[in-house]
Amino acid sequence: MKSYFGSVSEESFQPLARLLFERFPCPVLSFTFRYTQRWEIVHIAAVNPSDLSDEEQTAFAEALDYFSRKVWRAPKRQKAARYDLAILVNEAETLPPSNKSALKKFVTAGKTLGVNVELIAPDDFMRLPEFDALFIRETTAIDHHTYRFAKKAENEGLVVIDDPASILRCTNKIYLAKLFETHNVPTPRTLILQNGQGEQLQNAAESLGFPLVLKIPDGSFSRGVVKVADEASLKAQADALFEQSSLLLAQEYLYTDFDWRIGILNNKPLYACRYYMVKNHWQIYRHSNNQRTASGGFETMPTFEVPPAIIQAALKAAKPIGNGFYGVDVKESKGKGYVIEVNDNPSIDSGVEDRYLGNELYSLIMQAFIDRIEANRA
Repeated sequence: MKSYFGSVSEESFQPLARLLFERFPCPVLSFTFRYTQRWEIVHIAAVNPSDLSDEEQTAFAEALDYFSRKVWRAPKRQKAARYDLAILVNEAETLPPSNKSALKKFVTAGKTLGVNVELIAPDDFMRLPEFDALFIRETTAIDHHTYRFAKKAENEGLVVIDDPASILRCTNKIYLAKLFETHNVPTPRTLILQNGQGEQLQNAAESLGFPLVLKIPDGSFSRGVVKVADEASLKAQADALFEQSSLLLAQEYLYTDFDWRIGILNNKPLYACRYYMVKNHWQIYRHSNNQRTASGGFETMPTFEVPPAIIQAALKAAKPIGNGFYGVDVKESKGKGYVIEVNDNPSIDSGVEDRYLGNELYSLIMQAFIDRIEANRA
């Protein structure tokens, strides 16, 4: 089968053709499948357009025309904005990091500061060189297009938030646990469990007590996180989670009515929220079998009203990650702050995280992009 600028005649193969074009940006690609126990790509090759048949030449010309109109832009005679910033969003995402109202406020804040802000989608991968910066407002993961966007943008010299290194560090709770231990970040007592090591479950029960919390390394929005009350449920839940990952985290359970979320930008506190637990539940999110998600209430406040121990714990956790934009989740117990995790893609929703700072929150983030772009150029 041949693809032309990521387009194929068979609609069912279109997602694959687009993915291959992103990985191997060649005008004409030929790929061959083979079925053994499953379908596999066994050969990929670049094709010289001069070797195409008349029919294939027609398909190539149509794809080239479409690609030129949709991706390549004619240069502007006069650029009104100083810089161009892309915000990656995915309309299909159920729990995006920013709601539509927040995205509009980012666009407005950018315009006020002389930045042209454009929302782009996952299929705009090839357009990244048009921009000076990329702001990812889609939940990130490693084996995911968000990471590929971040990596390509960094390679193209764009300012990127979330940067690839931050995504790598924050999306793996095992890595975070080791990092926190190395840098003496205060956390609940934590153990790493390996599949097939039954004695580790017994050790977790004895060391951490019940209830305790089990986590998969790459869960988000409270997914892949369970609380167990006794040895029987520990064994059952661990077996279920080990089907998703060969490593798990077992963590001491600290009861609190809310979790602190401290927004950190450039290693400075930006905003502070209390996210309250869902009623009759122990987490701030509760996912039901009908794909609906409930969340608890919230309270947004100035960072100077947050207990110093919480701010200090958040800053200490974020510093070894980098100097990007992070949301640090902290539990407060007996006057001390205990870091749960660092999020590389923290929520900014209109009416929630901006409740105290208002539009200034969006301006501060846009100004951070401007400062970084100008520092790169200097």
